[in-house]
Amino acid sequence: MFDAVARHSAIPLVSIVEVTAAHVARLGLRRVGLLGGRFTMEAPFYPEVMRARGITVVTPPHEDHDEIHRIYFDELVHGEFRPESRAVLLGVIERLHGRENIEAVILGGTELPLILEEDSAVVPLLDTTRIHVAALLKRAWDGGQGRP
Repeated sequence: MFDAVARHSAIPLVSIVEVTAAHVARLGLRRVGLLGGRFTMEAPFYPEVMRARGITVVTPPHEDHDEIHRIYFDELVHGEFRPESRAVLLGVIERLHGRENIEAVILGGTELPLILEEDSAVVPLLDTTRIHVAALLKRAWDGGQGRP
């Protein structure tokens, strides 16, 4: 929906997916995992944007999607941060790293950084909210001319 909304917006919009892809590319990463709600993990927008930059996006196996989605929407969006849920998410990341050789994980949901600290996983965790806000601030600082 971003492109459709951006075409009709009176102000320039900054895509969280595009700026995350630019950030991943600047880091020199080529293979990243993606966690988020079911829609985020199963929709093509992250893989398509990343592929254009030579980056492969790997999501957890489908059998993990339900549990990740449940943790996200039944707990995190309600402010519940359970140690056992953190352990589940870290286990998913560890398995992705072991099986898929990912170099980092995109936290594709704004609540995920609230339960997963940056240094808690076997690979770097990329907080899309921080990446997006940094890009917005850069754009504002550059007088609206900054590029992702």
